[in-house]
Amino acid sequence: MFTGIVEEVGTVLEVSPTRLTIQAKVTLGGATLGDSINVNGACLTVVGFQSDSLAVDVVPETLRRTNLGDLHPGDGVDLERSLALGDRLGGHMVQGHVEATGRVASITQEREALMIRIEAPPSIMRYIVIKGFIAVDGVSLTVVDCNASSFTFTVIPYTQQHTVLGRRTVDDRVNLETDIVARYVERLLKGENQ
Repeated sequence: MFTGIVEEVGTVLEVSPTRLTIQAKVTLGGATLGDSINVNGACLTVVGFQSDSLAVDVVPETLRRTNLGDLHPGDGVDLERSLALGDRLGGHMVQGHVEATGRVASITQEREALMIRIEAPPSIMRYIVIKGFIAVDGVSLTVVDCNASSFTFTVIPYTQQHTVLGRRTVDDRVNLETDIVARYVERLLKGENQ
């Protein structure tokens, strides 16, 4: 479980078909082998360490559902360690289970903030509501507006400087995770038991 409050932007050092090696500082603190770490919104398992980096395995399902397969050495990634019992929940409940990717459709400057519009598939849009939660590349955000095919959110200067959202450009793919509570409610209302 995560909060969507990114602790640092790491730098991808190495990419292989099954593993990412990421330079990090903050997220190395207290981390051990087998820990969960949120990388651009995807919950991954730490499988190796160096003095200034960590390695995580990526499997085909992760690569299909996320933008992690688009990464190259030198790219930045949002990093967050898993929530510890008793920690503050500053964002919202984020599982790190990316459902799909969206596409940055537009970025508009509004004074010091950015208004970003994401085009997303219907499977995602059904759970998005104005003033609801969304995790984009692992960042907990509040939806400003939405329609049948896209939603917008604003990015304050701090978030621009401390996450990969400040580096995004039009047509970039981003990882999306909707609110788990909305998904459970829908399933319960449908009466599905599988």
